[in-house]
Amino acid sequence: MSRLGKAFRSHRESSRSRRELNRAIANAATPAMRDELILVAQRRDYGFRG
Repeated sequence: MSRLGKAFRSHRESSRSRRELNRAIANAATPAMRDELILVAQRRDYGFRG
């Protein structure tokens, strides 16, 4: 696979993960779970700021 193709795939996977994590935060069952998911997002530097 070309370098450009790998970069595109990596960006797409990262975007998908970020969207899924944001969806999980929005739909968290409890405030504690939401806080844990926010910490995960911040550690992974997905740009979630609350």
